[in-house]
Amino acid sequence: MWKGQSVKWSKNISHCLAQKGGIWHGKRGEALYRAAYPCDLHTHTTRSDGKDSPRALIDNAVSAGIKILAITDHDIIAPNTILVDGAEMPLAEYAELKGIVVLPGIEFSCDTDVEDVHIIALGCDWRDPFFQREYENSIQSKVEGYHKLCDLLKEQEMHVSWEEDILLDGQRSEKQVQRKYIFEAMARKGYAEDWSKAKLLVKNTPALSVKRHKPHPADIIEGIHKAGGFAILAHPYLITESPVQECGTFVTRTAYIDSLIDAGLDGIEACYPYNKTSYNGTLTPQQIEDEVRNRYGQRLDVLSGGSDYHAEEKAGISAARRLGEKGVYLEYFESNPLLSDLVERQKIYL
Repeated sequence: MWKGQSVKWSKNISHCLAQKGGIWHGKRGEALYRAAYPCDLHTHTTRSDGKDSPRALIDNAVSAGIKILAITDHDIIAPNTILVDGAEMPLAEYAELKGIVVLPGIEFSCDTDVEDVHIIALGCDWRDPFFQREYENSIQSKVEGYHKLCDLLKEQEMHVSWEEDILLDGQRSEKQVQRKYIFEAMARKGYAEDWSKAKLLVKNTPALSVKRHKPHPADIIEGIHKAGGFAILAHPYLITESPVQECGTFVTRTAYIDSLIDAGLDGIEACYPYNKTSYNGTLTPQQIEDEVRNRYGQRLDVLSGGSDYHAEEKAGISAARRLGEKGVYLEYFESNPLLSDLVERQKIYL
């Protein structure tokens, strides 16, 4: 644990936090947000496609009542330091001052042929060269793939400029580009209602199909394990019900997830805000959570949860995902061997 800090909170406290999740009002009548779950294990910052800086994410998490926060940016690790009052401060030290445990992680985009296969890595030795190698590979793949998608959009009379709309006339580097930026640009220009509808439009339009090269999930799971960590499948029901594999054959989503378990998958995200994403199925988030728990609760070591927070409200999204609206309870975090061990282990690598 961080110096002098404990993650042993009572069951009554976590129950109270859960009951007070959502918008409530302070003594002066101001609207305040309180997280439903005190542990949010899936969030993003400006290091990938989030709108909060790492420091702002921590500050907002503290304000929401989060006690344990995992920063899981796409393909890149959380920073070792952040800027505080003009000076560099270790991220772990800032978190300790704020009274929150921050866990570094990565959300890997996997599988060239199947959309939305994302593997979250936690508990790793982040100094392992595997992570830098995958980061560099992802940059090249993203630049090539997303540039091509912009060209295809223009062919469909949806004019999204790589230089103006994606790189913001030089304000954003190619290393920072995420696919969500294209979806946000489509929404800004009126081609879709919001980023999630733009994502569905691209996904369901064959003429816009771009198969960006992504690593095989089994290779990512292996790399995570070699670095001492564990692998969690994020938002499993964003994977289509009948994904097409490399050989061109259709499989069921269940069979696809089974193949990941065979490859060594350690956990799966059960609690997730599907109603605020590009999910186009018929199940509610609670129904999905119940199904995931029933199907995988005895087969995997971790049933994770997280908001997939991106601070989308800063982009004018009305139904933005909120910190801690999905996650896990403290008693589960403390009682799960892999999760409870994270706090102590990560001191070594930050």
